[in-house]
Amino acid sequence: MPIEVPQDIEDAIQRYKKDELLRGTAERTLETYESDLRYTFNYLGCSLEELDKSGLKELLYHLQNEKKGRRGDGVSDQTINVYFSALNSLYEFLSYEEDLEHNPIPAFRKRYLQDKTSSDGEERQLISVSEMAGLVLSVMKTRDKAVILLFAKTGVRRNELIRIDLQDIDWEEQSIKLKPTAKRTNQIVFFDDECARVLKKWINIRNEADPETDALFINQENDRLQRHGIYSVVTKHAEKIGLHNPDADRLDEKFTPHCCRHWFTTHLRRSGMKREYLKELRGDSREVDPMESYNHIDREELREAYLTHIPQLNL
Repeated sequence: MPIEVPQDIEDAIQRYKKDELLRGTAERTLETYESDLRYTFNYLGCSLEELDKSGLKELLYHLQNEKKGRRGDGVSDQTINVYFSALNSLYEFLSYEEDLEHNPIPAFRKRYLQDKTSSDGEERQLISVSEMAGLVLSVMKTRDKAVILLFAKTGVRRNELIRIDLQDIDWEEQSIKLKPTAKRTNQIVFFDDECARVLKKWINIRNEADPETDALFINQENDRLQRHGIYSVVTKHAEKIGLHNPDADRLDEKFTPHCCRHWFTTHLRRSGMKREYLKELRGDSREVDPMESYNHIDREELREAYLTHIPQLNL
């Protein structure tokens, strides 16, 4: 059951959600924000107008020391950042709508959370091609091997991978048509022969379970594998070979699904792939240069460039 809050706060949250959907914010992000906002105002017991520095300090202390987290009392810095991101986003909306005169969150975050929320000077972990090969080879479960390999070979985001269905795969071209998202422009990504072999092996196993869903990746209940399950697939195997420390605060001591996108981007760039091809494969915005709309990338040329530059893991 959702946590109950006063009706005026609930109304504000629902108006905010509707506005964010209009702006293209992912529903899954909004579900997290909505839950965190309800928890915040239920815990503090204040109105939207009454939230001030004192209340924000009380919330921060509670999240750091009292709220039950995965490893005892207190939640992670990343979770704290999400709570305050949700608050900031809500108050930005209310300020824009002229329901409130002031957003108290930015100044508070700058003073108390800057070191925890900023990644300036801190980079995600980048592993070598041989380390990626070692990670994939260490995985015995075919589904998990296929998940990690598809992340590495396509550079897709977690939510994009989750939403892939069987019919999205073109085996002749060895490409996948991703579902539309607010963050992605180009929806076509490619995979190579060594990725295709593992994918086909997984699909044979998957089909034996005869799931009702069309999802490419399923869980033990034969339902679509979700965000937490995907995250666990990557981190648990990375942890086993020393690439991921779940207790670390530093990004470069963790190996998460997004590290595969970082790996994909960096190694394609280092191999000499043209910048415009790499941007297209990543699905980055094409609106940097007004003339760029006239530069149409040939699909077969893009595919050939991909096959030329994508690192081989010798699986």
